[in-house]
Amino acid sequence: MIMEAEYYQREPDGSVICRLCPHNCRIKNDHFGICGTRKNKGGKLYSEVYGMVSGYAIDPIEKKPLYHYFPGKEILSVGSYGCNMKCRFCQNHDISQTGVSEIRNARRSLKPEKIAADANGQKNNIGIAFTYNEPLVWFEYMRDIAISAKSKGLKTVMVSNGYISYNVLDEICGLTDAFNIDLKAFNEKFYKELTGASIQPVLEALKQIRSRGSHLEITYLVIPGMNDEPSEFEDCSKWISENLGKETVLHLSRYFPRYRMTGQSTPASTLERFHDIASQKLKYVYTGNINLEGKSDTRCPECNTLITKRTAYHIENSNINDRGECIRCGEKIYNHFS
Repeated sequence: MIMEAEYYQREPDGSVICRLCPHNCRIKNDHFGICGTRKNKGGKLYSEVYGMVSGYAIDPIEKKPLYHYFPGKEILSVGSYGCNMKCRFCQNHDISQTGVSEIRNARRSLKPEKIAADANGQKNNIGIAFTYNEPLVWFEYMRDIAISAKSKGLKTVMVSNGYISYNVLDEICGLTDAFNIDLKAFNEKFYKELTGASIQPVLEALKQIRSRGSHLEITYLVIPGMNDEPSEFEDCSKWISENLGKETVLHLSRYFPRYRMTGQSTPASTLERFHDIASQKLKYVYTGNINLEGKSDTRCPECNTLITKRTAYHIENSNINDRGECIRCGEKIYNHFS
């Protein structure tokens, strides 16, 4: 289904300027923007991925990853196609770096009401997660799903690169309960050369999400030789602590060669070192895509009591009451628990 897009302006020469993200693509007639999903047709901008689903599955909430948002619950995950970044290391390039003209066998008939109904009918499911590719590029579809989900009392989650215009994110925050944002690195050169974007709008988006009171967790994919300088990562951890709060959850994810990049996967020793660095500034730091003993567990930051033991996506909660507090010292661990 093709739908006229939101957040764009028409120009006298027949081009349009998309205002969905900081790229502000100026799109000529019969052309797409950088994301490959929004097309100028006769001086109007259209989303060509409305209703097009690439992934549809019930996942553990921890898979997003969200460790401090209703741990142990499940969520219906929905993905489409396209992305407004061009990461050379993309882990989901088969759907995110695929333009509409290249899509084959896409499901085109999933209406927002159907998705909300499916989520509502699943036991232990808290809602819907917009994930797999960059949800922003199918904003209109995400918005309509979220509205339908909210009418049923469901939660909504957005897993995003955070490269979003202020006004758009303001609307999204009104419809979204929790975010996991990818912070790709902590320098502009990396963003410019490896993602085709810029870091500052992402940092501003993180602060905007925090100021709106939405639940926020961050993922940092550690890539050998690219964003694994310890001093730079220490600056990153400090920035998160000072601007977003030391309770901000940080996930350190292991890189595997994908798409246009080769080279080694992230060594376990690097992830362990980064875990130690970030833990000096932040209360909750976790490693992912690798089994490092204790590095995915949640411990009380005050008394070190084990709260949640994680083995892959299987979790065991202990020493915590139904208010999400440590039963040993009363420290609040989970704001969203039961």
